[in-house]
Amino acid sequence: MRLRDHAAVLFELRDVNLVRGGRRVLDSVSADVPAGATAIVGPSGAGKSTLLRLLNRLADPDSGTIAYRGKPLGSYDPLALRREVSLVPQLPALLEGTVGSNVAYAAELAGKESDPGRCLHLAGLEPDFAGRDVNRLSVGEQQRAMLARALAQEPAVLLLDEPTSALDHAARDAIEATLARLRRELEISIVLVSHDPEQARRLGEWVVRMEAGRVVDAGPLGQVPA
Repeated sequence: MRLRDHAAVLFELRDVNLVRGGRRVLDSVSADVPAGATAIVGPSGAGKSTLLRLLNRLADPDSGTIAYRGKPLGSYDPLALRREVSLVPQLPALLEGTVGSNVAYAAELAGKESDPGRCLHLAGLEPDFAGRDVNRLSVGEQQRAMLARALAQEPAVLLLDEPTSALDHAARDAIEATLARLRRELEISIVLVSHDPEQARRLGEWVVRMEAGRVVDAGPLGQVPA
């Protein structure tokens, strides 16, 4: 489904193809991703995470076009784009040091004033986490620290790749509550890759369903099953 209101379109993908290792990972992918909260769903190997990486140019397609806010994605400086469209990967990848130093480093890269306390609060962490060594955090705490680091760059879009797949139910619920609060408190859009249909229904407003590297359906939650 294509969005009728162009102003509401965040990303537009048209006939996007990507081959890796002789395998077609993305096959003629066309989809609109609106502002708000979008869930990209489908089985393992469907190409969901690869598609997410294209949205901030961590990878580029072999062919086809991608636009962000109506402008070709290739015309954006990759580093500037990644500060505005920030990816939080499935596996935490924090720098050595403290949570606070990670947040400060991200803010510095984006030319923003560092405010670790605010970023930690938004990510659902107490202020004393700023001084904690990242190697002493639980997986759930590391995921929140990654979120705080991303928020330090004041992005317009958060790309979330299976953000709760390594967490127990309690930690998953806490992360989901944090993401829902971020949507309420900040003017920020979320694009979420998830293998969990229930999570997609809890967090998404728009659904892009993928199978075998292709988009098989897309539209508002309720019209397209998660």
